[in-house]
Amino acid sequence: MGMRQISDRAGYERSAGAGHQCSDDCAHISHLARLSQLVLLAIGTYLCSSLTLWAQTSVSQTGGAADSWTATTESQSGNVNPTRTIESHAQSGNRTLDKQSLQRRGSDGQFEPYQDIEKETVQLDASSVRTITRTFGRDANGAKTLVQVTEEEKRTLPGGDSNVVSTISTPDGNGKLQLVQRQIEETKKTSPDVEETKTTMMLPSANGGLTPAMRVQERRQRGANNTVESQQTTLLPDGAGNWQVSEIRQATSRQDSKGDSTEERISRRDSEGKLGEVSRTVSNKSESSLGEKHDTVETYSVNVPGSTGDGSLHLVERAITVQHTSSTGQQITEQQVEQPSPGDPGSSLRVTILTTDTVSPDPSGAQATRTVQERDANGSLGVVFVDTTKSDNIHAIQVQIAPSEKPK
Repeated sequence: MGMRQISDRAGYERSAGAGHQCSDDCAHISHLARLSQLVLLAIGTYLCSSLTLWAQTSVSQTGGAADSWTATTESQSGNVNPTRTIESHAQSGNRTLDKQSLQRRGSDGQFEPYQDIEKETVQLDASSVRTITRTFGRDANGAKTLVQVTEEEKRTLPGGDSNVVSTISTPDGNGKLQLVQRQIEETKKTSPDVEETKTTMMLPSANGGLTPAMRVQERRQRGANNTVESQQTTLLPDGAGNWQVSEIRQATSRQDSKGDSTEERISRRDSEGKLGEVSRTVSNKSESSLGEKHDTVETYSVNVPGSTGDGSLHLVERAITVQHTSSTGQQITEQQVEQPSPGDPGSSLRVTILTTDTVSPDPSGAQATRTVQERDANGSLGVVFVDTTKSDNIHAIQVQIAPSEKPK
């Protein structure tokens, strides 16, 4: 995963994960601004607290095709101030404009905006795309104020190579934009089965200007029997002008008649400068002859919540997702997340989160309902989140259940 992809993790997702933990990647680049990405009806954010009790989404669409639409989501979390998200999408020729307004209820009982995000994408030519994302906040007087601008230009080269240059700018005390980050990503196909990506992130230096602050090198190779192997190496400066390996991610994926499987191992440098494996993730996907899909993800980590690590890998989470379609066309997706009891890594796994999604087609489009149950301090599973989405476009509703963030 290149650094541009790392930065994109903060995009809006509808996730049933609870206890969301930031990985060490976040620690490495916590100073980087995280931009929300506008995605068609991918409404809502990571449910870090899992306290939202009700949310409803309404959608309208204009035009014969999905070239223009709007969506509104209202959420209520117990006694927390209600919020509303209004999104719009418009496409004309080679230009696409996405807008998102995040609003909260003011003292007068009316919703008022507190953050706006505008994303403009332009297809410059057959091989180049430019994207500009502007993030606005509100000052003490409630006036709309620019807080960040991100520009990205991607160019596809002959032979499958590509270059991506992105920058982040923020206004100074006088409102003048100042460049605070530049990222350069270069991807090359060194052979028909091998692709390499080199990414360099540059940040402001003490002497002015920008200086390299992190590098990521990734190599992906396709092997026999539908096997893909990849290795991503993250390097950080050591203070003496040298680059030092901070993390290595190795992944192997296989595809056969039984399904797909992936194994990822992550090694990091410890306080003594030695690289050691800190986590392992194993996932398996399969589909029955009747079309029922099964997805199991097991996560092993040296960091066990609620206990002191012993340097060994322990199974800390298992997520099982089952998806099927009923005879009436209703799509049902169920996921259970299993974890050991806090502070007892040797205990048996028990279900801590249970998520059920249903998508029901109707003559005017579709309706989706998500229900999340979470185990409380007394050990009982209780409903903590219910979300209802209505759309006049059945293809706009996509069920994507993600397990809680994997411990690193």
